[in-house]
Amino acid sequence: MNNLESNEVPKARYWALVIWPAFLAACLLEALVFAMVDPGEVHWPGPTFQPSHLGVYTMAFFTFWLISMACSGLVLWLAKTDQK
Repeated sequence: MNNLESNEVPKARYWALVIWPAFLAACLLEALVFAMVDPGEVHWPGPTFQPSHLGVYTMAFFTFWLISMACSGLVLWLAKTDQK
């Protein structure tokens, strides 16, 4: 049986199915959140760590991306059927 007839998703394709939609969702969330929130008004606890505007944008984007990847991966994991 060749790879095209198999129902098994190759690892690279699996990661593409997780990462790409998560990236698009993170972009959308970033635009929506920072259309309403000014990163200069975000205050972190403690006086030692106060990131710049770009730092807040970057941390938020990667946080949104990780959460979206977890959601995408969970969807693929739940949709996986037992193959015998």
